[in-house]
Amino acid sequence: MADKELGNQTSLTEFILLGFGATPTLQILLFLLFLVIYTVTMAGNLLIMTLVVADQHLHTPMYFFLGNLSCLETCYTSTVLPSMLASLLTGDRTISVGGCIAQCYFVGFLAATECYLLAVMSYDRFLAICKPLHYTTLMNGRFCLQLAAGSWVSGLLASSIVTGMVLQLTFCGPNEIDHFFCEFKQIINLYRNDIYQVEFLITIVAALLTLPPFALTVMSYICIISTILRIPSTTGRQKAFSTCSSHLIVVTVFYGTLSIVYLSSHVPENDKLLSLFYTVVTPMLNPIIYSLRNKEVKRALRRRVAGKRLSPLQ
Repeated sequence: MADKELGNQTSLTEFILLGFGATPTLQILLFLLFLVIYTVTMAGNLLIMTLVVADQHLHTPMYFFLGNLSCLETCYTSTVLPSMLASLLTGDRTISVGGCIAQCYFVGFLAATECYLLAVMSYDRFLAICKPLHYTTLMNGRFCLQLAAGSWVSGLLASSIVTGMVLQLTFCGPNEIDHFFCEFKQIINLYRNDIYQVEFLITIVAALLTLPPFALTVMSYICIISTILRIPSTTGRQKAFSTCSSHLIVVTVFYGTLSIVYLSSHVPENDKLLSLFYTVVTPMLNPIIYSLRNKEVKRALRRRVAGKRLSPLQ
């Protein structure tokens, strides 16, 4: 029996991603749809990064973190969409075991990093609105770099620990994954039945590494909303809320869909639909939300299009 299980594991070289079905017409429509989404996502996020780097008016902590988020979203969507587009175009739904684990690792790394970056951005807005007199001193360049680097390193650490645990499991069973990309939740379901202890440990590690940034985000916005409500003038409240409303929308969509996928009961079709939001739709919407609802970004874009470099006094 042991030899049979060992042979089963060593002979496994690839997984099959079932994706969204095998109907040829549907595959073509989905390919065109996701190609447009990928193009818009890359163009939007690269534009945000270019503006943040090139325009001196955007050299502030808020836009520094926004540039980091756009960089992350560019990597995030590139981890999932190119392979899915290739599968839809060629009909080949296989992925090597190494490629699948690597995709799991990077999706987990970038998702965890986004949790920390969103927390950092909410903390930045908390200081700007609730501690305006101390904001410039507290949120200096060195501290911003430390917060951004800490977010990326924390995400890397979280994904490395979880991936290491998954690699300790012994594979036994079918190699079909009812999803459009490889993720830890789907991979674990393919392993032998004695995974409860490892699954519990993975849940604990994931909770310890992701709940703190979520708690910080929630606490920051409780303080922000409380402070905004105490502003006497309507104009002042609107101005204060406009500086954080875009970020609040992004946080709600990201955490909302992520929590439903990982905390609700396992329904493949629902999981795939909701996973689309935090892996495909959210990276596309982020630059749109931040550019359409942010006056400084729109001004920077107009300056770049016009080819003018305005001084701070203009």
